Amino acid sequence: MSDDLFAGTPASSGDYNASSIEVLEGLEPVRRRPGMYIGGTDDRALHHLAAEVLDNAMDEAVAGHATRIEVSLDEGNRLSIADNGRGIPVDEHPKFPGKSTLEVILSTLHSGGKFSGKAYATSGGLHGVGVSVVNALSSHTRVEVARDRQLYAQEFAKGQTLGPIQQLGPTPNRRGTTVAFTPDTEIFGDRQFSPKRLFRLARSKAYLFAGVEIRWKCAASLASDDVPAEAVFKFPGGLADHLAEQIGGRECVTTQPFAGRQDFPLDESGTTQGSVEWALAWPLWSDGSTSWYCNTVPNPDGGTHEQGLRAALTKGLRGFGDLVGQKKAKDISADDVMTGAEIMLSVFIREPQFQSQTKDRLTSPEAARLVENAVRDHFDHFLTDNMERGKALLGSVMERMDERLRRKQEREVKRKTATNAKKLRLPGKLTDCSGEGDGETELFIVEGDSAGGSAKQARDRKTQAILPIRGKILNVASATADKIRANQEIADLGLALGCGTRKDCDPDNLRYDRVIIMTDADVDGAHIATLLMTFFFQEMPELVRRGHLYLAQPPLYRRTAGKESRYARDDAHRAELEATVFKGKKVEVGRFKGLGEMNPAQLRETTMNPATRSLIRITLPPEFEQRAGVARLVDELMGRNPEHRFNFIQNRAGEVDREMIDA
Repeated sequence: MSDDLFAGTPASSGDYNASSIEVLEGLEPVRRRPGMYIGGTDDRALHHLAAEVLDNAMDEAVAGHATRIEVSLDEGNRLSIADNGRGIPVDEHPKFPGKSTLEVILSTLHSGGKFSGKAYATSGGLHGVGVSVVNALSSHTRVEVARDRQLYAQEFAKGQTLGPIQQLGPTPNRRGTTVAFTPDTEIFGDRQFSPKRLFRLARSKAYLFAGVEIRWKCAASLASDDVPAEAVFKFPGGLADHLAEQIGGRECVTTQPFAGRQDFPLDESGTTQGSVEWALAWPLWSDGSTSWYCNTVPNPDGGTHEQGLRAALTKGLRGFGDLVGQKKAKDISADDVMTGAEIMLSVFIREPQFQSQTKDRLTSPEAARLVENAVRDHFDHFLTDNMERGKALLGSVMERMDERLRRKQEREVKRKTATNAKKLRLPGKLTDCSGEGDGETELFIVEGDSAGGSAKQARDRKTQAILPIRGKILNVASATADKIRANQEIADLGLALGCGTRKDCDPDNLRYDRVIIMTDADVDGAHIATLLMTFFFQEMPELVRRGHLYLAQPPLYRRTAGKESRYARDDAHRAELEATVFKGKKVEVGRFKGLGEMNPAQLRETTMNPATRSLIRITLPPEFEQRAGVARLVDELMGRNPEHRFNFIQNRAGEVDREMIDA
């Protein structure tokens, strides 16, 4: 621990006493640190509030208690979501005398009916923070509950209860919960709900559960050509209907999509483990798209349910190839099957685990096994029931496989040439891979010899190469061309990659399939990663455009209780684990000051093993796709003029969109 923590005069230390320690009560932590609960205060976070409330209504529908959901957007940024489910309980809560259960749910973190699994078999919200967070970050919230033929209401402001629950009288023809709220401008500024975004969200939820009808309504002033003032969504075919709409008139490899639904087998206690629904098609000319969902919640970064689908499709096509005598089919990879496909997958499972509160990635390990087993039999039948259809899909996938293997062979030849030719001598500190494995090759750029030593021991020698760099590399955006050429770290990096720079950059000559920046999970590590990304944006932009550049996500903490250990990427993830996996348990906390502090086994498990790690693919925002745009972006962010950086931050702080980063 640094001595600076104890520095100061006697007078200043005397000011540090019990009154200096803040204890945040109720929903204060949410208002003080909204990023921990909804990922920030940008447009994406604003719309996450709508998703939280809609998810609760969908949970009622999936549980079989609601058939209708109404989403209404009014002027003044007022959103109302109603369902005809059971209604939130309104009687006095046994642990909070004098408070209704409704008030407890709206004003207390980690409260709800989804922890034990008794009220909901599967649900999208399990952390008990959703609707209370919405309440905390709204200037005004009103909840109406129609329950037992009586209507109740309670109002809140910025998480504070405005008064006791009111009984408004009989309502014999109404049931369910209505939540109406206005996001607080103190938190979100002047950001407004996007009618188009909410319209699409409501529509997608109706696809995900065929048993629900969702009614959309918005003020006439908010309607447009893309967003009607009123609409009703109900799709009996579920994801298959969604896929048909998305495919439109495009010609596909198979005339029929691969779509279906399957319940998971019961567990040992006879309890349902959930279900899976899928819809896939392979258009002839398409970049494809993927949509992953768990308990109706979108998971843009995929996760373990995605892994299960990839395994089922890959093993199924390999098996079909063996059946029809196509021996080369054994070399098919999951990317060969899924690249260019339109893919939709939705699972319902009990107590899902997510990578963050925003639920971008599913991490429940059992989901991979359940999905693979459920989908595999159906896919085998899809291929064999119509042999011509199966052969058509196999042929298309094998064409992609042949192209991948051809490119891989070309890279191997270039690697051997580069290794053997004196004029292309590789940097001495590069620990290269043999390139003889079945997996794709990767170069990890790490900071320092300590991290480099751990990475060398943790790597797969056949597919993973390691290049240590020393400290913070040169900021190429503010350096002269001569200074860049004279920099040894940059020269070593260019030699290792082998694809040239600037106008001579040719990604086809890149010696690796992936270039992965792996730095410490702290401020210095983030700075080094930023400098490296600046180098790639300026010197090798085409490499970024083609999706070769990635960021590793090493953990910052290790939490252990008994025999169970979990890794946390940051403080928000750590807080989530404490509130879920380790709730009520005595936990040992370990903090990694850097990659070099991890033993090779830990580094392999958390950051380098493709089966267990998470990578972020770095891409360019659409407005910076052209080379001139890239140069302008680099100059604004990393150039000599600090005013450019200040203006960029001021103008764009509210427009940050994680979709710019394609995981």
